[in-house]
Amino acid sequence: MPTPGVGQVQIRAEAFGVGQPDALIRRGVYKWMPPLPANPGNDVAGRISALGSGVEGLQVGQKVLLSARDLSQRGGCYADYVVAPADAVHVLPDNVDLQAAVCLSNYQVAYALLQECRHPRAPASVLVIGAAGGVGTALVQLAKLAQMTVIGTVSTDEKAEFARRHGADHVIFYRSEDVVARTRELTKGAGVGLVLDHVCGSEFASYLGVLGKWGTLLSYNAFAGLPEENLMAAMRNHLDICPAVRCFSFHIYDHDREGRRALMRNVIDALSHNAIKPAISAVLKLEDVRQAHTLLEQGSALGKIIMTR
Repeated sequence: MPTPGVGQVQIRAEAFGVGQPDALIRRGVYKWMPPLPANPGNDVAGRISALGSGVEGLQVGQKVLLSARDLSQRGGCYADYVVAPADAVHVLPDNVDLQAAVCLSNYQVAYALLQECRHPRAPASVLVIGAAGGVGTALVQLAKLAQMTVIGTVSTDEKAEFARRHGADHVIFYRSEDVVARTRELTKGAGVGLVLDHVCGSEFASYLGVLGKWGTLLSYNAFAGLPEENLMAAMRNHLDICPAVRCFSFHIYDHDREGRRALMRNVIDALSHNAIKPAISAVLKLEDVRQAHTLLEQGSALGKIIMTR
């Protein structure tokens, strides 16, 4: 049983998020690996069960969310009880469900992508690559909350229905449809203001063709590897729209505590007012963590995989 020290709190965990960084830590290949032996968990929600000396403004029994993004190193959250600095936790309103709260790391990323990585002129429309994924679903919901028209790419009828249910205005089946031509058709030739892509690979540069004036093509991961095409040459083929390409990693906030926590406050507020509804794909017990990681790596989950005690 970990004991809280000076300025720390003890959290009785009730819900755990399962995400790609967890799997990367488990495999020992995460770029931001904690020292071994490592506990791979990065998101936990629960209630404060004990206070260390010097802690003010918090109470035993309060609902809280803890992300390893607010700790000195990643990992450490797959445990029945977790000790953390008091200023690292996020206090949750009483009406917030803890299982929903542990999904908010995806929304924190999505909020940054939509609000801080784009051109200063807010886009009226957005193309979300992989709209039925964990971050993809968060992007769809938050983009609709910002009154954007949302087009999402999907691979199956099941994922199409799921994306529509969470707010997508249009879906494109990327395996059987031409994403560029279909996007142009759906926008009546105007294109979209923002493309959000976590896949990259050989298709990445082609998405410049779906952008409207001042549009931004934004990469926030590269699961299919880096594009081989000369991006500068590709951009110069679209000088009539002045396109931008941006790469994003949430680690830009590693040394921006206030910016990072402001993002989380925004999505906690949205959750407490029922403006967003995290999609939970599976709920397993912490002891079934092997099964949870298997589901994660199969890539078939619609929404977030979480665990409980």
